[in-house]
Amino acid sequence: MTSITLEPEVLAIDHELADTATSVRFLLDVTPDNLIESRRRFLADGSPPMFTYGPLEDDLAVIEARLDAIDIGSVDDPALSQLFQAKRREFELQLAMLRRRGDESFLALSIELYGTVSPTLLAEAEVILSQVVPPPPEGRRYLDAEGFARRVQDELDLYRAVHPDMGATVEVRADSSGIMVSNGNVLISPLARVSEERVHALLQHEVGTHVVTHVNGSHQPLRLLGAGLAGYDETQEGLAVFAEYLAGGLTRRRLRQLAARVIAVHQMIEGKTFAEVHATLVAGGVGAVEAFTIAMRVFRSGGLTKDAVYLRGLRGVISHLGSGGGLDVLWLGKMALADTPLVEDLRHRGLLRDPVLIPRYVADPGAGERLEAVNATTTPFDLIGAT
Repeated sequence: MTSITLEPEVLAIDHELADTATSVRFLLDVTPDNLIESRRRFLADGSPPMFTYGPLEDDLAVIEARLDAIDIGSVDDPALSQLFQAKRREFELQLAMLRRRGDESFLALSIELYGTVSPTLLAEAEVILSQVVPPPPEGRRYLDAEGFARRVQDELDLYRAVHPDMGATVEVRADSSGIMVSNGNVLISPLARVSEERVHALLQHEVGTHVVTHVNGSHQPLRLLGAGLAGYDETQEGLAVFAEYLAGGLTRRRLRQLAARVIAVHQMIEGKTFAEVHATLVAGGVGAVEAFTIAMRVFRSGGLTKDAVYLRGLRGVISHLGSGGGLDVLWLGKMALADTPLVEDLRHRGLLRDPVLIPRYVADPGAGERLEAVNATTTPFDLIGAT
């Protein structure tokens, strides 16, 4: 394979598109900033949550003008033009959603961006929630937000020993929903509690997948792989959950959580109220506190359907591996499975570099055997065994 370089004009377009896309912290901006008080009131007396949102840090008109000024039409390479055009459309949708936080039109835009819940996905989620019995909570020990943040910092330091220039940080933030990664940084809600049995798996999800692919993508000549190609969320979350499996930490409780998210998204789209969705989850065996968090994630800003992508993405990764695909291409950056042929083509043409980081979970005891076992797997249900 002969290594070639991209024209400076194409690189400039890529860098400007990537910088513009990462200038907005979308998930933070659509997440309520009064979670603690809203949860307390709802669990105390069932008061419908009245979520509030902080001011946007950036002027959307300025960002939109910056996006419009990017001359993607001048890119002659068909593969790159396709990737750039798709990313601009995705970012335009996100900006439109930010303008409509709390508006009825937010949900329609979310469905356009993240999709809805198919009958097949809903049926699988319902089977999981009804047939996968969670282990009893007795004896479980938890880390609070600060305790888990320290474990994240330790994990980041292990990667930083390999790649000293890695700039990822960890922060406990009141406007974060659970645990998330934004532009390569790990953000933790002060409400977060992580059972000790889940710590290692969650580190592989957040750091070993989301942070690692951001770092790898940001060090590619095409920096859009760090910001994320259009539609990357589904594959990213599926890969991250699959990392939990390879690390030996995909539990019955976790699979039930992913199924509950799908059911909550479906019911929200169907017009159920926050209280009705919460009641459905509790009736399905989800704890009241966790059910509140799941419902909040789904109802925030007017209806966010993103949480359906975790189970759907995991199904996609299983299918990808079952059809002979590999994981290595997915470590190059953030991408949708549908774009892996284009990414492979760019790599074959010498336009991409090898990743600077390899996820640590691939060296976990039993990871190789678990990966081989996926060949006999058809659904996420098959991955959990008796854990």
